[in-house]
Amino acid sequence: MKTTRNTPVDGRMVWLDVVRFVAMFTLVSCHCANPFNWAPETSPVIADIRFWGAIWGGILRHSVPLFVMITGALLLPVRGDAGVFYKKRIGRVLFPFLAWSVIYCLFPWIVGLFGGGEQLILAFFPYAGEDFLEQTLDVGLKHIALIPFNFSTIGIHMWYIYLLIGLYLYMPVFSCWVEKASESAKRWFLVAWGVTTILPYYHFFADKYLWGSCSWNSFGMLYYFAGFNGYLLLGHYLRDRSWSAKKVLWLGLPMLAAGYCITYIGYTHMTGIPGHTEQMAELFWTTNSLNVVLMTVPIFMACKVIRISSPRVREALANLTLCGFGIYMIHYFFIGPAVLATRALGVPLGLQIPLAAIAAFGVSWICVAVAYRVFGKKTRWVLG
Repeated sequence: MKTTRNTPVDGRMVWLDVVRFVAMFTLVSCHCANPFNWAPETSPVIADIRFWGAIWGGILRHSVPLFVMITGALLLPVRGDAGVFYKKRIGRVLFPFLAWSVIYCLFPWIVGLFGGGEQLILAFFPYAGEDFLEQTLDVGLKHIALIPFNFSTIGIHMWYIYLLIGLYLYMPVFSCWVEKASESAKRWFLVAWGVTTILPYYHFFADKYLWGSCSWNSFGMLYYFAGFNGYLLLGHYLRDRSWSAKKVLWLGLPMLAAGYCITYIGYTHMTGIPGHTEQMAELFWTTNSLNVVLMTVPIFMACKVIRISSPRVREALANLTLCGFGIYMIHYFFIGPAVLATRALGVPLGLQIPLAAIAAFGVSWICVAVAYRVFGKKTRWVLG
């Protein structure tokens, strides 16, 4: 691919479109690993399935942090009235989120109406709760009623939308500090946030209480520096900084390798403990952990090195920006079939996750792009 200057093209920061592509594709890939990590113990090749689920699942933990960093790079500091910001940002995600949350909740019941059984539900959603396997309307309606409080196990990826709305609510407040803070102050904030990324391991291996937290207080000393606001600030901070290709190699690759080794070794160790809990399995996959930060930063900076000269590629990346939220909403419907297709075709286990991800990502993108082509701006009400 020919190179060009890494500057905005037609008013766009092309490198951020590249980050968005990487984030979206790796997110779909990460979800394609779920049928491996949730595979039933009765499978004759369960050890190999879990091995490849851990291999791919570990390297893909950076996808959500990249999305948050993109948000910080684009929107911090927030310009204009907070009410206008809330209406534009939250309004665009809220209605598609509600519509698709309802669809996911009703999906098992609808499948049952057409004669599909619980095995078909598990093929699509291997982590679906036992109540969804009953495939009754009552179960679907119960989970719909709970949408204001939390996501359902069958629409598990909707957890991110609650987070995103929370970030949007917080950003105008955080933005007041970001706009006035010096570069040094931002760096110290990121240092404090970096310390908090070690706390999940302290709480698990040492003590659940630290720095003033106790049975009657969950808000310890660095609580206000913790969480996804760190990724917001990190995206803003790194937006105007670049690494050379050489620096990506000598600094970025070791960071990525170290983060991945901690993630993979930690995950396999925890899941190898007999009777391990879900919290134990997720410990080293925690998004706000040091190992995931170590993987995320070099990938974000490496995307800035990529130069895009092809107008068609730039146009496709811009279209992904338009279609990205819709892809997020619908892609789970294609993951299970894509994984089953790779197995039916005899694809080697090690290649099933990436090939299934290509298929699920591609079909989802096509569906959303066609919807926009046919229905125009009205599509935003359903697909964001």
